[in-house]
Amino acid sequence: MTLFSKTVSFNDMVPILPALDLPVTLKMLFSHKNFVHALAGAVGSVTAMTVFFPLDTARTRLQVDDKRKAKNTGHILMDIIQEEGVYSLYRGLLPVLSSLYCSNFLYFYTFNGLKAVFVGRGEVSTSLQDLLFGYLAGIVNVLMTTPLWVVNTRLKLQGAKFRTQEIECSKTAKYKGIIDGLKRICKEEGVMSLWSGTGPSLVLAGNPAIQFMVYEGIKKFLMTEDNKTLKKRQYFAVGAIAKAVATILTYPLQVAQCKQRSGIKTPSGKADILSLLARLVREQGFKGLYKGLEAKLLQTVATAALMFVAYEKIAAFIFSLLRRTSR
Repeated sequence: MTLFSKTVSFNDMVPILPALDLPVTLKMLFSHKNFVHALAGAVGSVTAMTVFFPLDTARTRLQVDDKRKAKNTGHILMDIIQEEGVYSLYRGLLPVLSSLYCSNFLYFYTFNGLKAVFVGRGEVSTSLQDLLFGYLAGIVNVLMTTPLWVVNTRLKLQGAKFRTQEIECSKTAKYKGIIDGLKRICKEEGVMSLWSGTGPSLVLAGNPAIQFMVYEGIKKFLMTEDNKTLKKRQYFAVGAIAKAVATILTYPLQVAQCKQRSGIKTPSGKADILSLLARLVREQGFKGLYKGLEAKLLQTVATAALMFVAYEKIAAFIFSLLRRTSR
């Protein structure tokens, strides 16, 4: 009997599971269209982050360092330059870009894959569907990429000068890069430390979900039967509005998430969300929950706006190339 006389492909095995209608689902999920959207989203996000990375540096310092005064973003950047040099504004850039590429590729692929599977061909998804698909894509993204962001937060804080004494005295050892960081955190703090901040991250999966719901909703409103695309400035404005709404609604959780990823705990050794937020309110008042919001809004709104412009234009360019080659 020569059951394995030839290589069995996946398509040969599909008929075994006819009830699942697996071939159709897989074709929709693993289509070139989803790949193009994922590639365009990943490249667009990396491009935008490269341009606005110093703003992200300012935001991280304000969220982590409780003793640093909440000045405007320009003053914070000048303080960092005077204390640590211009290079410090770009500390950890390459690890962030590599992690961001993986993270956004996964997010855009999952989001568009869910739309392809659950929204009929030729139909337009509703705002509620966009919110649900965005949240599910965010959860997948969080569970898969949180270890990368834990290491990235620590890489960005290496060599930084803190005003908060307890952070200055308990700086983590320097990591050589993402891989070295992953290995050493596993060895020194345990595997679960790589998922520090997962709790708020899962809640914050609603941030890109809200962002995509607002973005898709405004985009559909502006589009007409005669005009299926928007101008660059319109994509930029819509992306900025969507990210601003999502950021303001979820910012306190982002502060807690940043503190958890950097390894900060309360004096009693607790590092859960509620303990960190309670300590922040006790020491700084409710305004402490929004410390660094200006820098965060400048960074995320500008980054998201530029990312959506790049995403839409890259996707349109690739699809036009594919149409030409298929003729």
